[in-house]
Amino acid sequence: MEIRREAFPLILAHSDYDFMGQLYFNHDVEVRTWITKIGTKSFNVYHEAWQQDRLCVKGNAVVVHYDFNAENSVPIPEDKRELLAEHMYKP
Repeated sequence: MEIRREAFPLILAHSDYDFMGQLYFNHDVEVRTWITKIGTKSFNVYHEAWQQDRLCVKGNAVVVHYDFNAENSVPIPEDKRELLAEHMYKP
């Protein structure tokens, strides 16, 4: 199943990043992303940016399942929770 914006409306509630090293222009950047927590109405995402085999940036984001008409958060449907769970961080 594909996650489509229209069927899974989300809003970014928080993000933070730590810069571990410099990123260079004209060099590829690999971004690795995992889900680290799934709550009732939100989930946490962990990101890493790698360049030339070096971890350069790491960060976290909190994403909320959102009803734009009512302007409030709403529970994440079970089918979407299952899709998110497929991307949980597995150390």
